Amino acid sequence: MTSCARVLESSGETSGEGERWNSRVQHTSSHEGCDHIFFVGFLGVGKSTLARNLGQLFNRHYVDTDQLVERSLGKTVAEVFSEDGEDFFRDVETVQLGHLRVRKSLLVSCGGGIIEREENCDLMHDMGVVVFLDGDLVDSLRQIRRPEKRPDLGTAAHAEELYCHRRPLYEGTADITIDVRNRTFEQVALESGKLLWERGLL
Repeated sequence: MTSCARVLESSGETSGEGERWNSRVQHTSSHEGCDHIFFVGFLGVGKSTLARNLGQLFNRHYVDTDQLVERSLGKTVAEVFSEDGEDFFRDVETVQLGHLRVRKSLLVSCGGGIIEREENCDLMHDMGVVVFLDGDLVDSLRQIRRPEKRPDLGTAAHAEELYCHRRPLYEGTADITIDVRNRTFEQVALESGKLLWERGLL
């Protein structure tokens, strides 16, 4: 038994409980040669934390699309939005996403707005599976410690409008949806890892 299997088995969850987690999946698709796992969701929902934790548990590399953009331009996301505009940021985001074609077995934490472009959604589906972390807006905003680094967030009213706009886009793009409401990051990591492992994705 692999170390990952031992960790999951040690959680003490029965096969019946596994079926309960499976029932949370909204819909799944079959991907020929599936490799990467893309985590999408609203700002502050915990995509980076989950991808990083699963990477450590399953010995897979983790990347963050916002960080890829920042490294390629030598600027923070906030600086790019301020100096170059959101459209330019989205262009570079799409380019960096496309570069992942030459890499293998990544856990990818995606920027909150990556689903704004259909091209990005197509790229993610071509390269792997899209997992939507579905959480409440209030919980997401509570987790954001440095709102000044989230230039597309804006005021509370704008954040709510953005959330309502993006949520159906996440739902429409997702192959798998995981409800993260009322759970700690540790619970989300364990439950997500179990679900993805059982489906042969990790």
